Amino acid sequence: MARAAKKPAVRPAATRRARDPERTRTSILDAATREFARHGLGGARVDRIAERAGANKRMLYYYFGDKDTLFRAVLEHVYGRIRAAEQQLRLLDVPPAEGVRRLVEFTWQYYLAHPEFITLLNSENLHRARHLRRSRHIGAMNSPLIATLSEILERGAAAGAFRRGVDPLQLYVSIAALAYFFLSNNQTLSAVFGRDLATPAARAERLAHMIDVVLGYLAAAPGRPRLTGARAGRYLD
Repeated sequence: MARAAKKPAVRPAATRRARDPERTRTSILDAATREFARHGLGGARVDRIAERAGANKRMLYYYFGDKDTLFRAVLEHVYGRIRAAEQQLRLLDVPPAEGVRRLVEFTWQYYLAHPEFITLLNSENLHRARHLRRSRHIGAMNSPLIATLSEILERGAAAGAFRRGVDPLQLYVSIAALAYFFLSNNQTLSAVFGRDLATPAARAERLAHMIDVVLGYLAAAPGRPRLTGARAGRYLD
């Protein structure tokens, strides 16, 4: 009597993923984030992403279309994570100076905990931000942060604690830059100046410096000149 042919085994994990599209998409994004952060857009391989996600290339292309679209989705993914984490800070529930301090500390700690964020931004800058320019979501993700910072600055100025006329976007760029440059260039800075800037002590010193710089700039000071508009232009000639 002929034996009935055995049915191919179905992997439980694969079955669960097929039944949970959001979980599958998240797994692919997480795997792609690691791949792009390590190898950049050019060096990343779709087959490695699919294998790490426990999916297959066909499924990856089904969700994201091609590698460039996947890279854009990864950028939106990491931006979404940092913006969501910032919302948990409840910056408007504390005095203005404390709100700014929290934002500076958070930005520094987040970059330390998520070096892939810096690496991915470096990669996108090499491509002249062409993926982010095509994103339909990135603007909406980032606008609430600037609106929150604007309100913090207005409250601080009204209370006499902050100087007036500070652009919230410029301030946030400065906060991010103070952390970003130090960390993205840590190895070269350490080599050039002969000082290990990756030690816990060096990092603690850097954070304290960042807080002093930002809050010192914001502090109200009678008679301080405001370099805005046409007056600021004189310093750019």
